[in-house]
Amino acid sequence: RLETINAMILTIALAILFTALQGFEYVNATFSISDSIYGATFYMATGFHGLHVLIGTMALAVMLVRIVLYHFTKQHHFGFEAAAMYWHFVDVVW
Repeated sequence: RLETINAMILTIALAILFTALQGFEYVNATFSISDSIYGATFYMATGFHGLHVLIGTMALAVMLVRIVLYHFTKQHHFGFEAAAMYWHFVDVVW
């Protein structure tokens, strides 16, 4: 259980770092969404991915709270599995 909590904290921290770096990149980009097809494609693709990372981060944070509060057992942990599947979908597909 402690290993799971530590792994969740690390995963959430890295997701927050990723989101912060993406925001930094947006602020410092030399182009905008209306400059060219490159700008439009860049912001649409990375923004869509960033949105899914944000949703996944929130889902993992909720699962972390539920783990800490002993809401899951070896037989009853579908919420955690669903959040993990979503997170891996965001990670692998994007």
